[in-house]
Formats: sequence, C-alpha cells, structure tokens
Amino acid sequence: MASPEQLFTDYDAKLKAAQEKADRLRSEMDGVSVTERTKDGLTVTVNHAGNLTNLEISTSAREKPTLAQDIMRTVQLAQSKLAEAVSAGVPSAGPETRQELVAYLHDEFPEPPQEGYVEGGFDERAAEESRFVPEAEVSTPKPPPRPARPAPVAHDDDYFDGGFLR
Repeated sequence: MASPEQLFTDYDAKLKAAQEKADRLRSEMDGVSVTERTKDGLTVTVNHAGNLTNLEISTSAREKPTLAQDIMRTVQLAQSKLAEAVSAGVPSAGPETRQELVAYLHDEFPEPPQEGYVEGGFDERAAEESRFVPEAEVSTPKPPPRPARPAPVAHDDDYFDGGFLR
C-alpha cells in the first residue's frame, strides 16, 4: 500500500500534466483562425471562437449597396470553415476531444445558405431582382397646399380699441 505522501505526489504530478496539456491545447486553439476573401476585395478573419478579428474592405467593395450583406455572408463562410481548421490546427487534442470540438463547431457555424435560396425552394423573386436594374419608383405628385386661414373677423364693439374701463 502506498503512503499518503506518495498518493499526493502522484496526484500532484497528474494534475500538473493535465494543466500543461490544457495550456498547450489552449495555445493551439488561440492560434487557429480562418481568413476568407471575396472576388470584390472583401477580406474577413475569424478566430477559433468565430469572432471577427480582421476586416478589410477594398475601395471597389465600399461602393456596393450590398456591402453589409456581403460582409455577413463572408463572415458566415469563414466561420463554417472553422471545424476543419481546428481539426488540422490542434494536434495535441486527443481524437475524442477533436471529434467533440469539430461536432460543436459544425453545429454552431453551419454553411451559409446559397444566395437566392429560401426555405422551401429557390427565391425566384430575389433572383429576378438581381438580374435586372431596379425600376425607378413612381413618384406621386404632392397634394396642393392648404389654403391660408382667413384673417380673424374684427369685432365691432363700442369701445373703439379702447378699454371698457376708463
């Protein structure tokens, strides 16, 4: 039977080894990031948690009216690639831990839907609108202005603009 001091020493060694492994895993996870670029010159980088860490917008992309949607779609695309990046970038994780991380990231950050796709099928209206230049809105003429209020009627009293108390 082992002495209590030996049990504590063994337990302390196991605890230190687990702490070192966790620190190594954490530092490897901190090094994981995914960068996604679009053909319009939009570049986004997300860290291992899916948070946006870098955003670069080219001058041509700044002029697009759909800039916000393009940024969100590119961020979603980068986040959807995190599972593969974590799987490749965290070698110290055991197979079970890696499998759990990858499954969690696939659930948390799924692939973004295709453009024009809505639940139940393809959104033909969105596809049709993106093919043609939008028509100018028909402006309705403004209604004519209201007539001015008539001047107040002067009261004809016997005081001739003087006070009635003299």
